[in-house]
Amino acid sequence: MVLYRSSVSANEQMTNSTPEQAQAGMEAWMQWAGKAGDHIVDLGSPVASVATVGKGDGVGQPIGGFSILQGDSRDEITALLDGHPHFQSPGDPTIEVLEFLPMPGS
Repeated sequence: MVLYRSSVSANEQMTNSTPEQAQAGMEAWMQWAGKAGDHIVDLGSPVASVATVGKGDGVGQPIGGFSILQGDSRDEITALLDGHPHFQSPGDPTIEVLEFLPMPGS
């Protein structure tokens, strides 16, 4: 799973973009999706933080969206993210790569 992080929320980015900017952004995402091909399990969605549950304060660069990718190695997944359109987003964008681990006892 990859998490798209930025100090500028996905909602703020979408609200402040012109229709032309939104269209260009979607075209960039579709070009990237075409390049990633079968490695994409779920292209994902923009997300908005609505609550933090638990003892932690949830401090850090907000998550603005996610995708689920598959590959044989970390290097393969990080190579897929080279030139990703999220890196053109405002607010010091980063992409966090996470690995699904097997459930204990399964």
